[in-house]
Amino acid sequence: MQKFSLDALARELLKRAVGSSSGRTAETVYGGHEHMLRQTAVALTAGNTLAEHDSPGEATLFVLRGRVRLHAGDVSWDGIHGDLIVIPTARHSLEALEDSAVLLTVVKTI
Repeated sequence: MQKFSLDALARELLKRAVGSSSGRTAETVYGGHEHMLRQTAVALTAGNTLAEHDSPGEATLFVLRGRVRLHAGDVSWDGIHGDLIVIPTARHSLEALEDSAVLLTVVKTI
């Protein structure tokens, strides 16, 4: 059994993101390319984005800290601490409206 403090991880990733020239950082919490389920903690400083991309499978985004906006075509959803956003299968991007950390959960399609 493994146990993780997502709160501590979010704090650490935000510190690293602030010190990064890209304003972002990420760490796989569980899974990886060899698993169907993958959970990745991502930190973005305010104003930074994850560029538009395809979804590799079913996915959700849990906001650990801050405020983010998920864009998919002409539609967008805002999320704050504690919100869970179901990511559409359409191409999408993520924008940090303030320094933020999220937990991305993806189940890859076969």
